[in-house]
Amino acid sequence: MTKRLVNPASLYDGSPLGLSHGTIDQESSLLFISGQVAWDLQHLVSDNSVAGQFSLALENMRRVLTEADSNVDDLLHMRIYVRGELEDHMEVLAPILSNFLGKSRTAITGIGVSSLASRATLVEVEAVARLRRL
Repeated sequence: MTKRLVNPASLYDGSPLGLSHGTIDQESSLLFISGQVAWDLQHLVSDNSVAGQFSLALENMRRVLTEADSNVDDLLHMRIYVRGELEDHMEVLAPILSNFLGKSRTAITGIGVSSLASRATLVEVEAVARLRRL
C-alpha cells in the first residue's frame, strides 16, 4: 500500500498525537479523514456551542478535502460524534450539515458519546472520500 499524508498548515499539528488529518490510499484512491474537531493551532476550542463546534469541525474537514485536491462531492461516508444524546442536537445540526453538503449527499452515521478529544470538545466529524484524481 502506498499512502500519502494530508496535513494542511492551517490545522493543528497532529504528529505529537500520532495522527495525520488525512491519509490517501493511492491504490484505492480513498481519502480517510481523521476526526475533525473545533481546535485551533494550539489545540484549544474557540466555541462552546454544539452548533459552533460542528461548523468549525466541518470547515476543518473542508480544509483536508481541499488539501487533497478534493471536495464535499467526493465524500462517501461521514460519522458525526456528539457529546450527549444525538437527538437533542439534531434540530441544530441538520441545517448546518445540509448547508455544508449542498446538493451532494453521502452516507452519514450520527453517534451520541460521553467523551471526545478533550473536555471542551462537543463534536467530532470523520469521513471517507473517493478521489477522482491522484
